[in-house]
Amino acid sequence: MEIEVTAEAKDKRLNRLVAITVVVLSVWAGLCNIKDGNVVQAMQQAQSASVDRWNEYQATRTKQHLAEGNRALIAALGADPARTGAALARLDRDIARYGAEAPGLAAEAKQQAALYDALNVHDDQFDAADASLATAISIAAVAALAESGWVLIAAWAFGAFGLFMGLCGFMGWPFHPDVLSTILG
Repeated sequence: MEIEVTAEAKDKRLNRLVAITVVVLSVWAGLCNIKDGNVVQAMQQAQSASVDRWNEYQATRTKQHLAEGNRALIAALGADPARTGAALARLDRDIARYGAEAPGLAAEAKQQAALYDALNVHDDQFDAADASLATAISIAAVAALAESGWVLIAAWAFGAFGLFMGLCGFMGWPFHPDVLSTILG
């Protein structure tokens, strides 16, 4: 008795739909991954710039406090205004300069932090797209193995969400998958 084993699927139309689905979703996932990498690099630069500005701000405020303390000390101990006048004038200029620089540094640091937060929204969008597309591709593979059109429809649902999230990331749309980010974050 011979048993004939074939690897040929019963429904070639379903296999073609699965193949097209996998190709489209894989290409879109690749494009999203490239863009997400660029977003992550920009986030790292923004965070680094923010930390640098906060460090400069702290250094400026420290120098200002030291100059104010030195000025108060010289003013209190200086008996001869002719000898202390130049030092006090220099300290007054330094104090004024530091006082003028500090708010600008704080504003720059806050601006970089805001840029990081804005980029993080797009990073989350691309992460959601990546997860959805990978899930859709996996489900599509199961649809081919199970030869089930209903399973392929489930893959398309996940794929549609992945396509939408990737499009949000590319277009800069403000849609954010808060629930998904909270669960996975």
